[in-house]
Amino acid sequence: MTRTGGLPGRVLIGPVPGLLGIAAFLGAWEVAVRGGLVDDRYIPPASTVLVAAVDYLDDGVFWRAVGRTLGAWALGLAIAATAAVVLGILIGSSGVARRATHSTIEFLRPIPSVALIPLAVLVYGTSLQSTLLLVIYAAFWQILIQVLYGVQDVDPVASDTAVSYRFGRIARVRYLVWPSALPYVMTGLRLGAAVALILAITAELVIGGGGLGERIALAQSGGALDKLYALIVITGLLGVAVNLVMRAIERRALAWHTSVRGEVPV
Repeated sequence: MTRTGGLPGRVLIGPVPGLLGIAAFLGAWEVAVRGGLVDDRYIPPASTVLVAAVDYLDDGVFWRAVGRTLGAWALGLAIAATAAVVLGILIGSSGVARRATHSTIEFLRPIPSVALIPLAVLVYGTSLQSTLLLVIYAAFWQILIQVLYGVQDVDPVASDTAVSYRFGRIARVRYLVWPSALPYVMTGLRLGAAVALILAITAELVIGGGGLGERIALAQSGGALDKLYALIVITGLLGVAVNLVMRAIERRALAWHTSVRGEVPV
């Protein structure tokens, strides 16, 4: 059974609640500061912050910072995704490998990436490689765990059928493992993309490197609160944009999947 009724309406009104929520938040922020509930020496009014954010649109230095941040984010995410997918399929396809690596994965995965900042600075200084180390480490585990779940979700009947038809290892991965794991992979990529952006900005904030994080640190040290909060708002919007892009990629990659086609069992 295919769900068709109501889809256009949901598409049209889908963004409205989110926009209303943002407007309500900004309104509450403005009222709280203007009404004296919050000291404007620490948090400027929302209107002042929005004006400062708009002013950044004509700032070439700002756009170069955005480019550096997105460059580190994209490169780190690509490396993490490639390594996680390859290792996830190799480990997940072997019971021996899963048992041998389980303890190691559970030990390394909870380590916060920010705890590696001293190591990154010691090894790479304040270069791009330091940011990449943190981004890759953070995103890798998000994707790897999802890939392992996806490989383990292969239908046993389909697996036995592939064995009966004497599928080789490459054929099994292509026709059996990969289609089953792809929804999990896309979920891991979406989660990893968000975490990678957070770590890219955090690394720039602490280490430097010329990205948005460094701009936030400079605004804070210079006491420019309107610019500080404007940059924070911009990073939030950048995160929303990244999530929307990843969801669009996910929908396109999983166009054949029932979760995207909107089909439910009869």
